[in-house]
Amino acid sequence: MTTTRTAPSPVDGAPASTRWRLLDSLRGFALCGILLVNVPDITRLGSAVPFDADAPASTTQTLLEFAVQTRFVPIFVVLFGLSLQLVVDSARRRGTAPWLPVGLRLLALLGIGCLHALVYPGEVLREYAVVGLLALPVVLWAPRWLTLALGTVGTVAAYALFGGGLASLPGLVLLGAAAASWGLPRVLERGGRPVVATLGVAAAASVAAVAWQTTQPGDPRFTTAGGVAGLTLAVTYTAALTLLWSTRARVVVAAAFEPLGRMALSNYVGASVVVVALVAGVPALDWTHMTSPLPAVVTAVVVLTVQSVVSRAWLTHFRYGPVEWAWRTVTWRRRAPFRGGVL
Repeated sequence: MTTTRTAPSPVDGAPASTRWRLLDSLRGFALCGILLVNVPDITRLGSAVPFDADAPASTTQTLLEFAVQTRFVPIFVVLFGLSLQLVVDSARRRGTAPWLPVGLRLLALLGIGCLHALVYPGEVLREYAVVGLLALPVVLWAPRWLTLALGTVGTVAAYALFGGGLASLPGLVLLGAAAASWGLPRVLERGGRPVVATLGVAAAASVAAVAWQTTQPGDPRFTTAGGVAGLTLAVTYTAALTLLWSTRARVVVAAAFEPLGRMALSNYVGASVVVVALVAGVPALDWTHMTSPLPAVVTAVVVLTVQSVVSRAWLTHFRYGPVEWAWRTVTWRRRAPFRGGVL
């Protein structure tokens, strides 16, 4: 099975670029983890219940804290930085100064984030856009070794001093951009020994990091150990999914995650709208007094399942998701082609 395909050109007559299907699947996979965390926040789950530090955590809460929270955001941020570099490369192939399309792309993302914040105040697209704009001079003009060095130092410092969080965005974005420059998408598509070795090292580091996390109880988004465990498990998850991609299981991986990833922005924003509408439309579901995150997790799974099916159906008729189409149109200052399925 072919693992890459030629992407539709964002500008008619421009040279086409390679579409990395594994990256789309990784993006969809990361989106799933992010929404599992976002839905409890959007619904304000348990916000009216007095905090009891001595109350035992439910099985669902424990699974969220040790398998999901802080584990998927690093994947998404690195892919954001990687896609930033891919847009820069695409502009250069077209003979266009990359600062304008990339700048417009990031400003458009900032606008989308501001609109999304009206539905979900905790959204992070605005932060991604601002960090992207600040990192843009490095991405455009620094040699790739310097981008990699700055990304590495920034990431290590952010996790050592703050346990990740927003402080990790600049480093992870630069790491993603450097990874694209050094050909990581092709390495991931090929799989093989480098991925196996990465999985082994990351898995060992994850065991130690998760053990450390148990010594700092509470929401891992606000502890150093939880953030470090999230980063090591993010690498572990990425390497494991990459290895699955090199087997027959990639059919299942692609079917489940690729449509979500190709329409990640539409699905991210759309999920917030759907969940907010559910909260407002069914007041009998008193989310603020719920003590178990299980209803929110089930809601997230249902929303993601429906989005995966709908995304696949949509992409059999259209080239991009609706938000992606608008975003691409602004990026290249020309109406992007819309019709013509890609799945």
